[in-house]
Amino acid sequence: MISVEEALHRCLALAAPLDPETVPLAKAAGRWMCAPAVATRDQPPFDASAMDGYAVQGDPALGSSFKIIGEVAAGHRFSGSVGPDQAVRIFTGAPVPEGATRVVIQEDTRRDGDRITLTGTDHGANIRPRGQDFRVGDSLSPRLLRANDLSLLAAMNNPEVKVTRKPVVALISTGDELVMPGEDPRPDQIIASNGFALKAMVEAAGGEARLLPIARDTEAELQAVLSLTAEADLIVTIGGASVGDHDLVGKVVGLEHAFWKIAVRPGKPLMAGRLNGVPMLGLPGNPVSAIVCGHLFLVPMLRAMLGMPDPAPRPGIALAGVDLPANGTRAHYMRARLAMAEGLPVITPFDRQDSALLSILGEANAMLLRPVNDGPVARGDKVPYLPL
Repeated sequence: MISVEEALHRCLALAAPLDPETVPLAKAAGRWMCAPAVATRDQPPFDASAMDGYAVQGDPALGSSFKIIGEVAAGHRFSGSVGPDQAVRIFTGAPVPEGATRVVIQEDTRRDGDRITLTGTDHGANIRPRGQDFRVGDSLSPRLLRANDLSLLAAMNNPEVKVTRKPVVALISTGDELVMPGEDPRPDQIIASNGFALKAMVEAAGGEARLLPIARDTEAELQAVLSLTAEADLIVTIGGASVGDHDLVGKVVGLEHAFWKIAVRPGKPLMAGRLNGVPMLGLPGNPVSAIVCGHLFLVPMLRAMLGMPDPAPRPGIALAGVDLPANGTRAHYMRARLAMAEGLPVITPFDRQDSALLSILGEANAMLLRPVNDGPVARGDKVPYLPL
C-alpha cells in the first residue's frame, strides 16, 4: 500500500490541464478563467461624483453662497465650466463638470431658488477620480470565477472570457447487487447511491458528469459500458476494485495501473491509471469510502485538469472536541461535526465510523484527519480537518 500523499501525487500526474475555450461572460460563473483578463478602459472612466449634491470650486467656508448654473445626472455631461461662486446640481455617478474640485453634499446646503448656501461641511471632496478602481491595461489573474469577478470583468469591458474546457467525467457503478433509485430491488440487491453524490461533486468542482448505466459483474458487461466513455476526459468506476472473484475493474484489458491500494481509512482498495490513454480512477464500492475518496482524489484531479495551480485539498486546523486514541498504520479520515465554540472551531468525530454508514456521512460537515501512527489526541489539542 502507498500513502495518501503518494497516491494523490500519482493521480495528479494523470490529470493534465485541458484546452481553453472562450465563453460569453453571462455563462462564465463557476468556470476556471485560465488566462489573465485585461481592462480596456479606466474605472471610473471620468472623475465622478460620489454623492448627490453640488459641484463647486475650492474649499468654501460655512455660509458661502453659490449660483446654480445647471444640472448633471449619471449618463450625461455638463457642457459648460464651473467658475468661482458657481455650482452645478450633480447626482451620484455623474461626471464632475470642468472647473469643479469638490462636491458639497446636499444635506450641507440650503437652496433658495437658483442659489444655495453652505450650512455644513464634511471636509471631503466626494469625487471618485478617474481610474481609482482600475486603469486600462490592469489585469485580473486566473481564478475560479465568482459573482464578484463577473461584475469586475464586465466593468473592464470584457464581454467574453477564456476558461478551461469542463472536464467530462464518465461515472460507472459496477455490481450485480445494484439497481437504480425507484426500481424494485430484490431482497439481495441495494440501491446505487454513490454515483449521485459523485456527480454532484464533479459538477460543483467545475466538471461535466455523465452517469452511465450500471455495469454488471461480467467482463462483457463492463467492457460494454466502458465503450460508452469515448469522449470522457476521466473515467471513474465505483466498486469492483477489490480482490474478489467478481471485482473486475482491475482486470480490464488495456488498463495501465498507476497504483492499487492505499493506506487510508476508509478507501483502501482505491486504484488509478490510464485506460486507452484516458485517466481512470477506480473508487471503492462502499458508499462512504467512495465519497471520501472522491473528496481526496477525484476533486483534486478535476482541479488539475482545469489548470488550478494548487489542486490538493487544504486542511484546516480545529480543536479536538474529545479525547482520541492513537491511530494505526493507515491515515484515518473520520466523519465529524465542525462547530464554533467561543469563537474557535471545534471538531468532534462521530462514534460510529463504519464505511457503509451514509446516515453518519449525511450528518458530517467535516473530516478529522488522523495521520499514520499519530499519537493520542487530548480534548483541546489542535488537529487537521477537511470541510465537507
